Amino acid sequence: MSVETTGLPETGTAPAKDVRRLDRVVIRFAGDSGDGMQLTGDRFTSETASFGNDLSTLPNFPAEIRAPAGTLPGVSSFQLHFADHDILTPGDAPNVLVAMNPAALKANLGDLPRGAELIVDTDEFTKRALQKVGYSDNPLEDGSLDGYHLHPVPLTTLTVEALKEFDLSRKEAERSKNMFALGLLSWMYHRPTEGTERFLKSKFAKKPHIAGANIAAFRAGWNFGETTEDFAVSYEVAPAAKAFPVGTYRNISGNLALSYGLIAASRQADLPLYLGSYPITPASDILHELSRHKNLGVRTFQAEDEIAGIGAALGAAFGGSLAVTTTSGPGLALKSETIGLAVSLELPLLVVDIQRGGPSTGLPTKTEQADLLQAMYGRNGEAPVPIVAPRTPADCFDAAMEAARIAVTYRTPVLLLSDGYLANGSEPWRIPDLDELPDLRVQFASGPNHTLEDGTEVFWPYKRDPQTLARPWAVPGTPGLEHRIGGIEKQDGTGNISYDPANHDFMVRTRQAKIDGIAVPDLEVDDPHGAQTLVLGWGSTYGPITAAVRRLRAAGESIAQAHLRHLNPFPRNLESVLKRYDKVVIPEMNLGQLATLIRARYLADAHSYNQVNGMPFKAEQLATALKEAIDVH
Repeated sequence: MSVETTGLPETGTAPAKDVRRLDRVVIRFAGDSGDGMQLTGDRFTSETASFGNDLSTLPNFPAEIRAPAGTLPGVSSFQLHFADHDILTPGDAPNVLVAMNPAALKANLGDLPRGAELIVDTDEFTKRALQKVGYSDNPLEDGSLDGYHLHPVPLTTLTVEALKEFDLSRKEAERSKNMFALGLLSWMYHRPTEGTERFLKSKFAKKPHIAGANIAAFRAGWNFGETTEDFAVSYEVAPAAKAFPVGTYRNISGNLALSYGLIAASRQADLPLYLGSYPITPASDILHELSRHKNLGVRTFQAEDEIAGIGAALGAAFGGSLAVTTTSGPGLALKSETIGLAVSLELPLLVVDIQRGGPSTGLPTKTEQADLLQAMYGRNGEAPVPIVAPRTPADCFDAAMEAARIAVTYRTPVLLLSDGYLANGSEPWRIPDLDELPDLRVQFASGPNHTLEDGTEVFWPYKRDPQTLARPWAVPGTPGLEHRIGGIEKQDGTGNISYDPANHDFMVRTRQAKIDGIAVPDLEVDDPHGAQTLVLGWGSTYGPITAAVRRLRAAGESIAQAHLRHLNPFPRNLESVLKRYDKVVIPEMNLGQLATLIRARYLADAHSYNQVNGMPFKAEQLATALKEAIDVH
């Protein structure tokens, strides 16, 4: 990390604090789930985005709605990596840890490298709080933190003192200590403040005294950094002016980008957007966001369970809407029967699975990408479904558009596999111009499409487009287009119920051929040096893999990289790409699901590198593993 120092005092003036210039910083806020760490991180992120830095975030919060205060299971954290150049991950380890209590310190200290900045709220380090997490001695006093730049700050006391003029109880005043910490870190890293103050006024518009208290605490934190002798240095991280193409940017999370992508797809298809969903972590934010956009023709239905949610969505697809259902792993299992029905009916339906740790309820707030085989095969019978996977939070917008394109063009349900890391993480997103978006308009069936031998013109609901093999989309109520739907096998063309073995064989093979024939772009390979080893990824592993590849190339190693967006069907050139390399390594946050598919489909000797601890890969960890793969002959 490069560093420059400025801020020398002018002659005859009081000494000014040093300002050091850094190229990147990783900050982690940690405290109880009730301490507002996610809000603090969100606000610091928003100001960092408005300043023009590239950034990547990693929110990490407990599954319990409210774990006991001061306990390890109740620790919530938010990590932010920002830089003056393009970055790809939220950082392997924090340069700064803000720990609001002993539990936050104990849960996160193992990730903190020696020499890092450590800011703690000393007011919370009481004997009872220390004993609650297993500290026999106070780590602030026993020398165990001597390897860090420790800043003991009585955050709670300072916050309460700053809010004396407000008519608040001590407990109410203490709730603003996260804003004091945010003000201190904003001073420390020269973050803008106007946006946070506007946000607080808006958030507490109906409680202006609460808004005023939070703003006062925020300003007090800034002033504390400016005046205290404990913080002799502040830091600057310049905007990432060269990291972004020209355009208008905003900070966006994966779930928000996905929501916007669905809305944009419905507008480009000229279809109303319908979401049938049951709340489940970490997919619920999509339901929350889409419910705000009735003015854009969006209709949301919060169903009583997962089965009802997808059933309503499939009904909306039959009725001519761009239909969506959202869920996470356990919910996807419940939706499997209706996904199979959508395969049989051959109707467009977007099934969004925000993957999380499993099996069963598993780790609701932790990330994993272990639903790939469920997405590929998790239905009875031969029920092929296209699969699309975004690679970054901002890419969720484009992935939603692509999933919609496939669904409406080929009249099929499509599975979109995001995950908790992408859903909750955020990064800058360039807002696309309207003329960059694809034209997704479709033609509904409007009249007869088949002529019988006697010359009668009729409508055949399963007469297919010769290019896409898609059947016509006939909106109920269109005169003359009445037809039977249901889960029992259909006769080719007429759509009548059929138990004929030869017809079933034909329909199964035709549905498979339709999926196999979906037009997807060729796989792009990044291989500037003619490497012998290829690292192949999918989904959210893109950031850590790319960061690891950059490290290896900077060290003089030769390695190629490719990343899959389309997992069913695979890109047509995937086999030829695999054959070009002596060794293929596939990192996944599962036990080797893509590697299993690659080995089975292409008989390729793919090597798995796997992690299932609920957290994303670290770039250094991946770089080490890939270096070992390169060195093994």
